[in-house]
Amino acid sequence: MSVIIEESLKLEEINAILFANEKLEISQAVLDKINQSHSFLIDFAADKVIYGINTGLGPMAQYKVDNDKSVELQYNLIRSHAAGAGKKVDDLYVKAAMLARLNTLSKAYSGIDVSTVLLLRDLINNDVFPFIPEHGSVGASGDLVQLSHLALVLIGEGKVTYKSELRPTAEVFAQLGLKPINVSLREGLCLINGTSMMTGIALVNVLKAKNIFEWTLMASAMLNEIVESFNDHFSDALNRVKLHHGQTKVAEYLRLILKDSKRIIHRHEYFDNNEVGERVFKKKVQEYYSLRCIPQILGPVLDTILYTQQVIVNELNSVSDNPIIDMQLKDVFHGGNFHGDYVSLEMDKLKIAMTRLSMLAERQANYLFNPKLNEILPPFVNLGTLGLNLGMQGVQFTATSTTAENQMLSNSMYVHSIPNNNDNQDIVSMGTNAAQFTRKVIDNCSQVLAIELIAIVQAVDYLKIRNNLSALTGGAYDKIRSLVPVFVEDTPKYEEIERVEKHIFNNSLDILEK
Repeated sequence: MSVIIEESLKLEEINAILFANEKLEISQAVLDKINQSHSFLIDFAADKVIYGINTGLGPMAQYKVDNDKSVELQYNLIRSHAAGAGKKVDDLYVKAAMLARLNTLSKAYSGIDVSTVLLLRDLINNDVFPFIPEHGSVGASGDLVQLSHLALVLIGEGKVTYKSELRPTAEVFAQLGLKPINVSLREGLCLINGTSMMTGIALVNVLKAKNIFEWTLMASAMLNEIVESFNDHFSDALNRVKLHHGQTKVAEYLRLILKDSKRIIHRHEYFDNNEVGERVFKKKVQEYYSLRCIPQILGPVLDTILYTQQVIVNELNSVSDNPIIDMQLKDVFHGGNFHGDYVSLEMDKLKIAMTRLSMLAERQANYLFNPKLNEILPPFVNLGTLGLNLGMQGVQFTATSTTAENQMLSNSMYVHSIPNNNDNQDIVSMGTNAAQFTRKVIDNCSQVLAIELIAIVQAVDYLKIRNNLSALTGGAYDKIRSLVPVFVEDTPKYEEIERVEKHIFNNSLDILEK
């Protein structure tokens, strides 16, 4: 099966391309429109001044470029702006950026030669990923520098990753029988003038955030089972009077996960039959906030993830080029669709929400580690000899320091515009920086949550309650235990943390509505 680009890409199609390695095709109708747009631009531009075709670029747009130099201008633009620095962006995020660029060019508002979208398709389908460094974009005029590294590959230059090896583009093209694009009027400008890098990274961020959110829900449910929590804090009656979608959905998901658990207590049944005459109750009447306020804490996180997803998918399906070539209206429109403010703001919001999620996971883990709080577990969920063995004492430092890093990274990028480009770009989005920082926060979240999940399964084994868990939490327990066997003696934990981290980062629990 292939995903066919016809109109707007749906989330399930994006998932299929990025994570199921589905091939993609471009419908003949789309290819026809691209050819028509290209032909229209050739005719239209013959006697008109159009930015980036017969003018200089950026603050040099006031300078006329001779018609016989228009192709040279496109090559100059790509080569001069392939000026990034830093580590290579991982292939998954590059693939997402390529998909975003291919999709926006497929709208046929760019006036490009059709070879551009066909080569992008072939690169994606053959898992050939341009070398793109992490630093370079200010987010307007889009991702000029990083997308220039993508464009450099499309003209047959630069480097690519193919079968996990970084090689010269020309060498890989020769091996696969691929040819560089045909550069005519504005292939350089249309490839680099847009939000595709930030959008690609943001897209993966959202999809990974959903996986981590689901595992956080599962961990929170399991923690309530461990302490034999009361059921009313996630009841419909309590949560429906707070008029927020996220909160009511989180409570609903918790009820779904815990519906057949033998460890959740009905408050009135307990207090009607126990401790009625006591002056001091042995069981807590209300749990700590990190257990009792999960719908209120994770509700806004869920709302943020879902709204951010909507914005980023909209951006993916938008035209982020400049100028816009409208063959229906037979005109060219200059403006700023390359500006990445939507992505930048949403990434800032998402990283704050995900930092909050990591704070919850860290506090829940701390609850398990501290016997003065939970009153049912040994210190640091230590299944060995207290004093001689240290249990999970060491991993708590990692959870705490990583959460602190998230708190620092959650400062806004959106409000940190710096004018540049001879002040032509006097206010910019910093959208790609925002997406990169959000990516780091999400990576950190998976590490903190991995530590909490290991602590949870250790606690389940100490209490010997596996058979009393719900079907869903029991399944989650089994999965984590397949990655991290029960441990009594002290052993290095970094590889086990990494195994769990990768699993929750890459695997959905299929809890959230699609």
